Amino acid sequence: MAAYGRLTGRLILGYFLRGLLLLVPITVIVWAIYRVLAFLDNIIKTDIPGLGLIILLATITLVGWLGSTIFFQPLAEIGEDLLQRIPFIKTMYGTLKDLVEALVGSKRKFDRPVLVRFGSGVEAERLGFITQDDLNHLGVGPEKAAVYFPHSFAWSGNLLIIPKANIIPLEAKAADVMKFAVSGGVSQVDEEE
Repeated sequence: MAAYGRLTGRLILGYFLRGLLLLVPITVIVWAIYRVLAFLDNIIKTDIPGLGLIILLATITLVGWLGSTIFFQPLAEIGEDLLQRIPFIKTMYGTLKDLVEALVGSKRKFDRPVLVRFGSGVEAERLGFITQDDLNHLGVGPEKAAVYFPHSFAWSGNLLIIPKANIIPLEAKAADVMKFAVSGGVSQVDEEE
């Protein structure tokens, strides 16, 4: 009887652990989506839940549409020129604009995945993305490139200047390499069907 009880206990524990493996990721994703939506909904305060989010999305879409028209372009240039004249705002605005352009704009920067060797005789390598080949504006020679290294489980990273001889281009999709690097190497690269 005692052996049967231990076997039943192990079986129940196995089911419990499998349930955790299935529910924890789903729960974290649902919680994160709920928190983001609640935050966005509270940007524009209304008495009707969800209306603030709808107004926010409509406003962003309207501004995007206006930004693509001929009439809006001169106004946008004046506004950008004004922002570029204020010392601290100039740095913040330029950096954020470049980052958004690098992620979702027409000038995507995280589209060249590479594998980087650190020094001779070192077996350690790291996944990254070449963001710039020409660093003359920084006074760095043509033999180096800027490589961005994302951190695992975070939307942060490091930018290092690496000798081009230590950079190995990868024959992989940039999105798959980013997913793999950000997940700490636990995500599988999706196979093409």
